Amino acid sequence: MNEAENLSPHGQHLLGRRSFLSNNATALSSIALSSLLGSDNALAASGKPKIDPKNPFAPRQSHHEAKAKNVVVIFCAGAVSQLETWDYKPELIKQDGKPLAGGPAVTFQGPAGNLARPQYAFRQRGQTGKWVSDMIPHLAELTDDFAFVHSLTSESNTHGPAENFLSTGFAQDGFPSVGAWLSYALGSENSDLPAFVSLLDPRGIPQASVNNWGAGFLPAEFQGTSFNAKNPIRHLTPPATISKTSDQAASSFLQRMNARHLEKNPQDGNLAARIASYELAARMQLSVPEISDLSSEPDHILKLYGADDESNPTKAGYAKNCILARRLLEKGVRFVQLFNGAYASGGRLNWDGHSKLKEQYDGHAEIMDQPTAALIKDLKQRGLLEDTLVVWCTEFGRMPMFQKGAQGRDHNPDGFTCWMTGAGVKPGVSHGRTDDLGRKAIEDVHPLYDFNATILHLLGIDHERLTYFHNGIERRLTNVEGHVIKEILA
Repeated sequence: MNEAENLSPHGQHLLGRRSFLSNNATALSSIALSSLLGSDNALAASGKPKIDPKNPFAPRQSHHEAKAKNVVVIFCAGAVSQLETWDYKPELIKQDGKPLAGGPAVTFQGPAGNLARPQYAFRQRGQTGKWVSDMIPHLAELTDDFAFVHSLTSESNTHGPAENFLSTGFAQDGFPSVGAWLSYALGSENSDLPAFVSLLDPRGIPQASVNNWGAGFLPAEFQGTSFNAKNPIRHLTPPATISKTSDQAASSFLQRMNARHLEKNPQDGNLAARIASYELAARMQLSVPEISDLSSEPDHILKLYGADDESNPTKAGYAKNCILARRLLEKGVRFVQLFNGAYASGGRLNWDGHSKLKEQYDGHAEIMDQPTAALIKDLKQRGLLEDTLVVWCTEFGRMPMFQKGAQGRDHNPDGFTCWMTGAGVKPGVSHGRTDDLGRKAIEDVHPLYDFNATILHLLGIDHERLTYFHNGIERRLTNVEGHVIKEILA
């Protein structure tokens, strides 16, 4: 029996001499092309980075041409009210003191009160004429440089899960943060510093704590390193009882032992990664103290940021964090997360203005406004803004009515404002809209998936291709959603 008779018509066609030679030539050329593309790091069908366990922080190629080389995310913890800052609502002023027609009787933390006008005056700013609050006069001066997204939504109205959602794309714990995804995708441009740094507010840690800079199920080396200008990286230097000579000798001996063990176990990727982390820590013993030492900053820079404000130590501390953020960006740190505000505390330590919003926001704005604006001005005057994406964000917004019996606003995940400026961002645009009272996004509505997809896009990453296989699923930052907000791109 002729075996060829059992083949499909296509299979029989391939047995022909002419067809075989033709297909063989095509196949060989395809193999050659794949080899060339692979050698140029241009072949990235899956979008997954190729990571050398011995050098997990090596710089890697992006999916497409990046507009930004690095990013600083200014994270205002506690949910800043869009109605007191960026989202001007004349109708809310007209209806001040009236009940919201058809509105909920009860919101997140209790009975709803009447509509309440913005607690600060708004005025038009710059060439764009954008209406911005007097609460933030220094940032208001820079309005022409910002691209606002007024129609963001979150999946949670609780601080911890909402911070998770903003930082990781999921309200649950255990998922990688934006900075970890970028470190995994792109590596680092500086071999002596972490690729991802979180600068904690002088008042404490945010509600979701390490979830905001954690690696989740990604390899642990891609998590953020948390510290600030006041509190250096823990456990970086040896105890005072150990001399520098002894410490160096112990490090050298450990390095030799690790290298010898790795030679015997060349396939142990976890061991190689751990050695690389130890080696980075050793280099950081020199690089971190140097970059954290702000004594070399001239007086006019300290004054610009407000770092010399002896009357407000919290403001001065946050200002020093802003200067440190600039220094890290100058050294090529890929992702800097700069926190303004700490954990839930009745609004004393962050922007959670439930009961005394105006009184508390006066203090929080004093801390945040000048140093943040100075950071943007300083980046711009040094030419760093051409390659740096600056993101200002918060986990959700606030309701247009006060809570019953209080002078503050409840949580609102259905419509709030964040903005971007810098590399790849179209300046002076306002995209999306909430309703006339600022309660709900109604035009060009964007879940935070879209915001994160846009950050990745500007860093050269396709959010749909950047994945990691975990528990049987190809996970990504934007889950199965997300669209780049093209309207704010330059």
